[in-house]
Amino acid sequence: MTIWFATGNTGKRTELAAILPRHTIKIPADEGIPFDPEETGATFAENALIKARELQRLVSKPHSPVPVIADDSGICVDALGGRPGIHSSRYGSEGGLKLESADRNTLLLKELGDNPLRSARFVCAMALLWSDDRFFLVQETLEGEIIREERGTGGFGFDPILYLPQFDRTVAELPEEEKNRISHRGKAGMAIARFLGGQ
Repeated sequence: MTIWFATGNTGKRTELAAILPRHTIKIPADEGIPFDPEETGATFAENALIKARELQRLVSKPHSPVPVIADDSGICVDALGGRPGIHSSRYGSEGGLKLESADRNTLLLKELGDNPLRSARFVCAMALLWSDDRFFLVQETLEGEIIREERGTGGFGFDPILYLPQFDRTVAELPEEEKNRISHRGKAGMAIARFLGGQ
């Protein structure tokens, strides 16, 4: 089936398409649809549902909602009290101007400094919305540590600074297939895939 994905991030779309190869994944930009909903939720799950409901409103015909997937994800750093958390994509932004990924990574490393507490995790809440009151929601994590400088060229976002001791690599150093298998978004997406398999 065709499933809309409530994102403007082509990296996320590539990951989800690999996780759900039996389905066609479309994003708003494919049809020239402006999409930048205000994320007013207090949690990843709330923001995922906000995005899913807004995109479904934009792409559905009256009384015929189409399936929409949305995720909200970010990095939670223990030494920073869980920040940047739900504000990860806007971390360090001022005046509505978003920093590039590399600049956000630099800022996070600077803020963390030499703090010996380096534990952190990626969190992803993913919602599959059938209608406003009918949805499947899952939240997953990928545990790791913040290293002191970027490593790796794969992935996107904070991937180059989250180190996975069990693999002796950062997320950005993982092959794409392996990342999709173990990542927060990969595990959430596979739960969605299992749910769809039972539909």
